[in-house]
Amino acid sequence: MAAISFLGDLIQTISDRGRELISFGRGDLARAGAAELLQLCEDLISRRGEASGVALGRLILDRYAVIPQEERLAFLKLIAAEFDADHEAVDQAIAAYRADPTRARLGLLHEAAEPRSQELIRRLNLARGGTLALVRMREDLFALRKRLRGEEAQADLLDAADSLDSDFEHLFASWFNRGFLVLRPIDWTTPAHILEKIIRYEAVHEIADWDDLRRRIEPADRRCFAFFHPALIDEPLIFVEVALTGGIAGSIGPILADEREPLRPGTATTAIFYSISNCQKGLAGVTFGNFLIKQVVEDLAREIPTLKTFVTLSPVPGFRAWLDRERRSDAPQGLTREDVEALRGLDADGWQDDKTACERVRRAMMPAAAAYFLRAKNERGRPADPVARFHLGNGARLERMNFLGDASAKGLAQSYGLMVNYLYDLSAIEKNHETYANLGTVSTSSAVARELRSNLPPPRALALAEA
Repeated sequence: MAAISFLGDLIQTISDRGRELISFGRGDLARAGAAELLQLCEDLISRRGEASGVALGRLILDRYAVIPQEERLAFLKLIAAEFDADHEAVDQAIAAYRADPTRARLGLLHEAAEPRSQELIRRLNLARGGTLALVRMREDLFALRKRLRGEEAQADLLDAADSLDSDFEHLFASWFNRGFLVLRPIDWTTPAHILEKIIRYEAVHEIADWDDLRRRIEPADRRCFAFFHPALIDEPLIFVEVALTGGIAGSIGPILADEREPLRPGTATTAIFYSISNCQKGLAGVTFGNFLIKQVVEDLAREIPTLKTFVTLSPVPGFRAWLDRERRSDAPQGLTREDVEALRGLDADGWQDDKTACERVRRAMMPAAAAYFLRAKNERGRPADPVARFHLGNGARLERMNFLGDASAKGLAQSYGLMVNYLYDLSAIEKNHETYANLGTVSTSSAVARELRSNLPPPRALALAEA
């Protein structure tokens, strides 16, 4: 971290000296507008001096940070519309390459085709704190694109905004690649300002207060790990919470219970990844989770040799909406008419507390859940459930479905309480990943496959594994 601090101080020194070289007046930051910022950006990408460029980049980001959101969105509209590639230069480069198809000409064509917005983002990133500021700027861009999607007359501008977002994602994918990420354990000795962010960013199972956080990270049978980036020293990118247990858990309740007896780590056989939270919305589309899980599995296996099983206890965020649609359908997927009738019990308040109603629902729901995971697809032909896509893409196996694994209000609202375990088998991760990526094959245990109704045709591209 000392080297990072030195580099930051060096950049700050360059920036301070560069301010002496820029000729315009700074004025009141609160009065800055979109048009003025656009002109400053034009100045920035036309400059050759490093010192003045760093200072100007910092000034642009400072001004952007204090203007109202409407002005920020107006600024992003202007950047999207005005900072495209020079199309005339692209045409000339294409003609030159066709006349002389050399690598040098191809390089010039590539340079001409690059949008000016990419160079702008690169130069803004040189300013102290520029990386985090750009991540926050992309969050504003998400808001702009959402607004433009609701306005048919703005189709051209939406295309430009989408292109600008692609520029951000392209550059972020390079700046935040695995080689720059640092894995750090999160425990009760971690600085409070980072622990506060863990509480705030938890997206799966809300952390109620400091006592709740302490129960999750202080006991010897609990672990938490986060990825950090040198440019965002105190901002976690993604973190995972882990419970060390004596077997595969099918319910989140005991893991999060206020009162429980901690397990000695040396006796644990199973590591359960029960919560994975992305922290930076502006880094959407940049992959961290697959690296995080695999790194943590390797580290835990090395630290605790008794661990033999690595599984998740995962939510199923799209299941309730899918099941409700199928229940209303004239040709429900994965459901018989008897199942549809039995699932009417879900419409009664407190059904989960009635043992008779609960068992009737369970018998109908579990085959439907198997159909959801093994049959339901999105527009790209992949599993409909986003969490399933993530873990299957990482090389995990769909191991077990757990009825009422999360009976909280949130769990019932998103999946009627259903949770699932994805198994990370170190000997099969690469094979599972390859078959899923290349063939769309869903690796699953025989126990899950058996839940499918016997009168349904066999699932396509299904890889069975002995449970």
